[in-house]
Amino acid sequence: MKSKYTASPITGDMSAPTDSTSFESKTYAKVSRRLIPFLMLCYLGAYLDRVNVGFAKLQMLNDLRFSETVYGMGAGIFFLGYFLFEVPSNLVLHRVGARKWLARIMLTWAVISASFIFVKSPTAFYVLRFLLGVAEAGFAPGVILYLTYWFPAARRAKALSLFFMAIPLAGMIGGPLSGWIMHSLQGAMEMAGWKWLFLLEALPSLVLGIAILLYLDDGIAKAKWLNESEKTLLARNVAADNVHKIAHLSIRSFIGDRRLWLMAAIYFCVVLGQYGLTFWLPTIIRKSGVADPLWVGLFTAIPYLCAIIALPLIGMSADHHRERRLHLAIPMLVAAAGFAVLPALGSVAASIVCLSVAAAGILAASSQFWSLPTALLGGMSAAAGIAAVNCVANLAGFFSPAIVGWLNDLTGKSTAGLIFISAAVTLGACFVFLVPAKSVNR
Repeated sequence: MKSKYTASPITGDMSAPTDSTSFESKTYAKVSRRLIPFLMLCYLGAYLDRVNVGFAKLQMLNDLRFSETVYGMGAGIFFLGYFLFEVPSNLVLHRVGARKWLARIMLTWAVISASFIFVKSPTAFYVLRFLLGVAEAGFAPGVILYLTYWFPAARRAKALSLFFMAIPLAGMIGGPLSGWIMHSLQGAMEMAGWKWLFLLEALPSLVLGIAILLYLDDGIAKAKWLNESEKTLLARNVAADNVHKIAHLSIRSFIGDRRLWLMAAIYFCVVLGQYGLTFWLPTIIRKSGVADPLWVGLFTAIPYLCAIIALPLIGMSADHHRERRLHLAIPMLVAAAGFAVLPALGSVAASIVCLSVAAAGILAASSQFWSLPTALLGGMSAAAGIAAVNCVANLAGFFSPAIVGWLNDLTGKSTAGLIFISAAVTLGACFVFLVPAKSVNR
């Protein structure tokens, strides 16, 4: 009879049932408990710093006499810096390790985010938004790459969905917090509420940047909180997973891979919808009849709460069924429907319902998308490919607020911008079915 106990090739330890499903499940649960909550907390800080400009807009535009177009350009120019520096950032992370590089990212963006209190002109607004994009470039794709060091494709959708729950959590916590700061601290120490917003919401990223240096490990081999049997199991599964992946041998073959461009096109549409929601959600709620920034913040928490419920359920379903395409395309179509119906509504309650549908769909799609490229790419190709797909797609973060802001100024209504977002997300859902199912359903 074959023993259920397997000797570790590192230590010869026969004490752990490394072939046991129970042992494997407990090991991955241990890894998840150690990494996912902390990474979620870091991304929550990142997302607060990235999108608090949507709340600052409620006061900043009047104080500084900025137009909707100026705001849209400033909100979007963040992604130009993000685009230019994302691939180099991920390649550096792959070489020097996640611990040092992720800490560097968080510390620099915290300082830049706090510097928004000095903005007085459109030029200063544009420059700081661009620098914020440069500072943050590589964080999200860096964490996605980092998770491939620990989780094989079959377990990655759930891990990614839990990590991406930081986005709706940032909205659920950040909305009321931002509203409270702007409502309660307006004029305190002769400083506007929106300035207090930028200053105070930069502090968590500063603290977490230091915490990364003390808490995070670069990979399985350096994790002192794992025993040798657990390390062997994890390393073996990741190595087996990488056998199926593409490793490009040249820059030319990398750039010429049509699958990467298809992935970028899909995620471009997802990101366009995601930031259409993020940057304009407070404005949409205010236009539905809510004036007080505190109540705007409280109402913005509701759509994000719905997304928090949807993300882990869809992630677990995707892993259970080993099916990736429908678990991405259906949430995208649901989100598109929410955006499309929203312009026809006038009441606060009806608007919140549609925004909740849109938020649950588009944020679930944002997490599920990464099950596709991470199932295809390995090694340095994964580092460059994840970053390349993300940086090209995140140009939508530039175009989305700029186009929506321009359409709002042009028409005097938000209807055209929302229809544009709905159409783009629908197109992206159609692109999903161009990805061969057999290449990603693992």
